Amino acid sequence: MMFTVREVNTPGGRLQYRTDLLTGLSCRISTARLRRGIDQAPQVTSSAEGCPFCPERLEHTTPVFSDGRRIVYGESVTFPNLFPFGAWHTVTVISRAHTVERFSAKQLLDAFSGQIESLEGHEGFPSINWNYLPSAGASIAHPHIQGLVDQEPSFRVRRCMEGGKRYLQKMGRSYWDDMREAEMRSTRQLLDGHLFWFANPVPMGEREVLCILPFSHLDEMKSELIAFVEGLLCMIDFYRTFGTSAFNLSIFFEEEGEEHGFRAFSSMIARINPNTVSLSDSSFMERLHLEPLILTMPEEMGPIFRRMQETVSPSAKSNDNS
Repeated sequence: MMFTVREVNTPGGRLQYRTDLLTGLSCRISTARLRRGIDQAPQVTSSAEGCPFCPERLEHTTPVFSDGRRIVYGESVTFPNLFPFGAWHTVTVISRAHTVERFSAKQLLDAFSGQIESLEGHEGFPSINWNYLPSAGASIAHPHIQGLVDQEPSFRVRRCMEGGKRYLQKMGRSYWDDMREAEMRSTRQLLDGHLFWFANPVPMGEREVLCILPFSHLDEMKSELIAFVEGLLCMIDFYRTFGTSAFNLSIFFEEEGEEHGFRAFSSMIARINPNTVSLSDSSFMERLHLEPLILTMPEEMGPIFRRMQETVSPSAKSNDNS
């Protein structure tokens, strides 16, 4: 067992406390709170007026790298962040369009390729990150992703590295391999392939989906990028079966040249749809207690995902693979 569960019966229904044995991170799950019905259809403005990431303004409002250029792949454009919160911080505008109903595989391949190029050669711990829609923290609605490289790992990465090293020393095996083997026997498994996607049993956000990558470092991402994008598009569709549009995504990597028993992985969480009353899905539990309050049981996500796949028509599948 890679996590612990403690259940409490309350007047409002069953409450679970879960703790990840690798990191010590905890969450609490209260499915009864789904009855609030707070996550309604998204209300997103299509107005591009004044947007600095739209094509007619981008060259005048965004900076260039030290060599005087921006990184361009297809529609995507990558440049330094004007307001960084990392030692090295870059931004990739994904599309020319201000709003995108459905991202294509090429759009995401190009955007992630630009991100990888912008982070290569910078010493530290890289990550690629995406806040999709303002309710997920995007300060600009135009779709974009961000890359960071810091000299020290963020809290979650540090706990994963420390826990993974302890596990390897104690068990003589990789925690990540054992986690995959355990999750393949659970209802939380989503996509089983070279890249393994599953619902985190101790989610750090609503409907958290993890993808364990078969490597540790950023430069190894290039060979797996097509497979990752295909899986990511599948997960975006999966979220939409719940009525969710907004999400956060991060991909975490090891420091180049180092090995700490760590495996690169991505984390994706659903966020509340944009709404006119500024209703949020983060409260004192998430921000001050640092303990997420979750509404969806991870064990329910695998069966729902498989039902979604069964309803996809053969023509739609062939179009997705084109």
